[in-house]
Amino acid sequence: MGAISLQRILLADDEPDILEISRIALETVGGFEVAVCSSGRALLERLTEFEPDLIIVDVLMPDMTGPDVHKEVRRRPELNAVPVVYLTGVIQEEELEELRETGVADVILKPFDPMTLADRINGIWKDTDGR
Repeated sequence: MGAISLQRILLADDEPDILEISRIALETVGGFEVAVCSSGRALLERLTEFEPDLIIVDVLMPDMTGPDVHKEVRRRPELNAVPVVYLTGVIQEEELEELRETGVADVILKPFDPMTLADRINGIWKDTDGR
């Protein structure tokens, strides 16, 4: 049985510019259906309705951290297989290692090149065996 294709991405970041640039890049370059949220709580509220194939969440947001959102997602059995990717401006190697140890699919550093974001996400998807 082949891997399913990546189609729906749920993205949360508290920076409006990052949300808009990421959404446009993922929809235009990647051809994905993207739903955006400005907080971790909003992402959690959209999960059931949107049914994402992959989640991208900023590590540092005022209401919930990316790792907190990740833990909440993993508490829902129907979402256990959905890969979670962190966005972060953190550049210290030990902090990156701590983030990777949470079981996240990958960590994307900000600032990132919007034109290569879709390819990066596709690569992460393939690395997770499409679930």
